[in-house]
Amino acid sequence: MPQTTTEQHAGGLPDPRPRKAGGIVPVLAFAGITVAVMQTLLVPVIKDLPTLLSTAPANATWVMTATLLAGAVATPIMGRLGDLFGKRRMLLASLAVMVVGSLICGFTDDLVIMIVGRALQGFAMGAIPLGIGIMRDELPREKLGSAMALMSSSIGVGGGLAMPAAALIAQNADWHALFFAAAGLGALSILLTVVFVPESSVRAPGTFDWLGAIGLSAGLVSLLLPVTKGSDWGWTSGTTLGLFGLALVILLLWGVMELRSSAPLVDLRTSARREVLLTNLASIMIGVAFYAVTLVLPQLLQLPASTGYGLGQSMVVAGLCVAPLGLTMMLTAPLYARISARRGPKVTLIIGMLIIALGYGAGLGLMNAAWQTVIISVVLGAGIGLAYSSLPALIIGAVDASETGAANGLNTLMRSIGTSMSSAVIGMVLAHTSVQAGGVALPSMHGFRISFVIATGAVLVGLVLAMFLPGQRPAARPEPQAAGEELAYGTAEHRMTLVAGSGGFTGRVLDADGAPVARANVTLIDRRGRQAGRTTADAEGRYALLPPGAGPYVLAGTASGYGSHACPAEYRGDGVPVAVDLVLGQRQGQGAQERSSAVTS
Repeated sequence: MPQTTTEQHAGGLPDPRPRKAGGIVPVLAFAGITVAVMQTLLVPVIKDLPTLLSTAPANATWVMTATLLAGAVATPIMGRLGDLFGKRRMLLASLAVMVVGSLICGFTDDLVIMIVGRALQGFAMGAIPLGIGIMRDELPREKLGSAMALMSSSIGVGGGLAMPAAALIAQNADWHALFFAAAGLGALSILLTVVFVPESSVRAPGTFDWLGAIGLSAGLVSLLLPVTKGSDWGWTSGTTLGLFGLALVILLLWGVMELRSSAPLVDLRTSARREVLLTNLASIMIGVAFYAVTLVLPQLLQLPASTGYGLGQSMVVAGLCVAPLGLTMMLTAPLYARISARRGPKVTLIIGMLIIALGYGAGLGLMNAAWQTVIISVVLGAGIGLAYSSLPALIIGAVDASETGAANGLNTLMRSIGTSMSSAVIGMVLAHTSVQAGGVALPSMHGFRISFVIATGAVLVGLVLAMFLPGQRPAARPEPQAAGEELAYGTAEHRMTLVAGSGGFTGRVLDADGAPVARANVTLIDRRGRQAGRTTADAEGRYALLPPGAGPYVLAGTASGYGSHACPAEYRGDGVPVAVDLVLGQRQGQGAQERSSAVTS
């Protein structure tokens, strides 16, 4: 018989009441900042790498490129593995690989071994989408917005804060200390994760698409390799053009394969939805805008004053002037939550990109003193923080909860592609506009300004894309629905989250033997006999429905091949979920077959 209770969830359905946030948010944010540090860890010593590694400048750039390529490949793969086997488990694996890579780098001066270690460091970038997925699964709705905003911004926060800290270490200690410090951060993050972060109970069905992972990895490497090395190889060289062509072929074949797969690494049909596609394209533009400032300001600050435009600051001071970029991004998370709660993440994304455009526009005339670069960093940090914070909310609002890790991994990949494009394009601009000073080629003020114009153009393109995103209302209690209208709250797992915050009916649809009935229809009928809501149970027979208000209702369950069942239930409107299991009649024709079998025997 169906059971109804307001105290516990029946039929084995997980308790929809959210866990206490505890230390989940700061621990996951710390993990995100830790892995983001790997991207800018070597910026203070990048010009010295050829000497430190006893190699040519062109070879030394592989130390930076390896981290970028590994991070790009790891983000969608680790996201999917997290959806399948546990996000916390994969987060710990990512951090462990990063620690191993840091220790390898810390004990070597060999170029090849250093590249291997740096690739392992970059592998940890998958921690950011995994952290966002854990937050969605574990946090109460009222805390989710600001938590995801902080986690999403951690990629910029870590990069911004790493520069002054790394500069201080590099200036006062052996450069290998940078890697030992990174290993220490990773080990601390692992410990905190083990203690404070629970494993998510949400799992995606299916198996891991190994062939899809290999195809995507090959395609990304073929694409990003010429993007990052094009300036060294020549943009019209056979190697560069050949790799671009190879990337196109591989990614097209990979896409066809993924569309035919029953359990794809990346659900391309979901990725093609307007809200997901436009969000990812806007993410590329934001990535371009974010990386431009980290490339321009440190160089401007450290150029000698004798050039006439350089600000003549030390490595540490330059890092401190750029540090407000990361700090401001961190501080915008609560602001994002307030704006998004009232206006929705689309509006917050648009506001963020407008601020970025304003910051770069003002920056064209604010490059004459160190304090002016601080202003640029603060304004851009606020804009990038708001924009980055909006992205996971837009993504998870459009995908199934079981796909959160993979979807956010793909979005993080789009940001990485944006930063790669920014590095390549702005590096090329600065190289072609350089001036000679004492026989040495130095970036020019003209090149810096062109770089800011490029970043402004990229963010304006992103702004246009954001304008075409579907409008999203801020999170709020749903309005009563008209009779016959379906309550469109997204996937079953997403509805579970909504019920956890607002109350409602939850439960399972079962057959006569107690087995779950997948994809059963559940209809909510009010006291006047009108349909007040409708939903579809998930693969485990779970459902969740938000009634338009307090009062008596009837829940009716139906499924093809089963007898229907209706159950009266009362909702008090006090925010406490009411659990109702619906037991459908035996499969049609099953009883007759059993009777025939009995007579025969």
